[in-house]
Amino acid sequence: MLFTGQAEASIDQKDRLAIPSKYRSQWEVTRDGEAWMCVPWPGGVLRLYTEKQFAALATQVRGTLAPDEDQAALDVTLFSAAERLEMDATGRIRIPRHQLDMVGLSGEVMVAGARDRLEVHDRATWKAQAKERWSSLPELVKRIEQRKTGGV
Repeated sequence: MLFTGQAEASIDQKDRLAIPSKYRSQWEVTRDGEAWMCVPWPGGVLRLYTEKQFAALATQVRGTLAPDEDQAALDVTLFSAAERLEMDATGRIRIPRHQLDMVGLSGEVMVAGARDRLEVHDRATWKAQAKERWSSLPELVKRIEQRKTGGV
C-alpha cells in the first residue's frame, strides 16, 4: 500500500491510536495482512508497516546462521522492538507502553505517510520542523541521487 499525506491523531490514556480513516479505508486484508507491525525508531518516531509489507522487507535481507556482527546487532535491535498490533472494530491499535516510552510519544500526534509505511510523530515537533524538512529537501535529494550513481 502506498501511504501519502498526513493526519492529526491522538494517543489516548489507554495507549490507543485510531488509525486515520484515510489510511484504514485503503486496507485490504488479503494484500496487507490482519495487523500492523509497530517499530520504534530513533528521533521519537513509531513506524507502522502493514503486516505483509513488514514481512516482505524483513525477508529482503537473506538470513544466515552466521550473520556479521552488524547485521546480527541490527536484527536483534529491530526485531525485538517490533510488535504486531491488531486493529479493533473501530480501527484503533493499542501501542505497548514500552514502545511509547522508548520514543517519548503521548497525546497529540501526527500520522504521516512515508511511502511503504506510516510514521507517528509528536504533533508539535512535526509542525515545528515542517519548514526545515522542506528547506533541506533539495540537499537530501542530491545526496540520495549521488549514492545511486556512486558519486561523491
